[in-house]
Amino acid sequence: MISSPHVPSSLETGIFDELEAILDDLRTRYDETPQWEFCEGFMAAMICSRRPIDAAEYLQVLLGTPTDGDEPDAESGSFASETQRERFLTLWNQRWNEVGMALDAEVDSLEDALCYCPEVMDIRGAVAEMPAQEQAAFKGEDLPAFAQVWALGFMFAVESWPEEWTPPRDKDAAKWLDGALQAVVTMTEDDAVAPELSPFSEGGAPSVSIARLNAFGEAIWAVYDLRELWRALGPRVEMVRKAAVPGRNDLCPCGSGKKYKKCHGATQLPKSG
Repeated sequence: MISSPHVPSSLETGIFDELEAILDDLRTRYDETPQWEFCEGFMAAMICSRRPIDAAEYLQVLLGTPTDGDEPDAESGSFASETQRERFLTLWNQRWNEVGMALDAEVDSLEDALCYCPEVMDIRGAVAEMPAQEQAAFKGEDLPAFAQVWALGFMFAVESWPEEWTPPRDKDAAKWLDGALQAVVTMTEDDAVAPELSPFSEGGAPSVSIARLNAFGEAIWAVYDLRELWRALGPRVEMVRKAAVPGRNDLCPCGSGKKYKKCHGATQLPKSG
């Protein structure tokens, strides 16, 4: 696994390494287990979701683990032990609380120490700084762009619960939602501009375009917008629709073949005088 500098977090680097190690182990039993950066984006979307979604529900979607009470099979993920599962959840909740606090903080600059800093990797930069012989092993590989995997994780969550991301009826709110999601979608695409600088060090090998870094900043503000939008609107209110009552002379829906007024409607419809 390639390692590279990451955006600073108040969590220790060792915690993210431990999370990634657990995911690596899960991947030995379920090869679709994502990398942590994908999980980081997914988590941000879960925190912003209009409806609070239970961990048992969203972790099954993210990690492919069976729902409570079900046994894992060859096509699902599974923790090596209950101890490993509990440790993952402990670390997950630590990061969840940190991200939630950051998104609820009042910040006016991405440089603010309280600002949300996604845990993202600069894979292209890490490869660019490798010795030539090691770089050769990655020749021809489609390496992800800066923060691309994070954005893919975010949008995976959005697409997994589309009903929670349905545009609100208010036109201004719907426009706000669309603009914020588009900012994240932009980050799911490749950085097609020639690399101009390193995102984590002044002397690092150029791996990211300035336009990409600006787009990343817009995506972070978009996450703040989504958090604020759904908190302001609150959970969706389901419309309760009353079932249509058959006419007196319609066939009774019970299937008796009788008219409604001579069957179940006899005790519900008023008698004519």
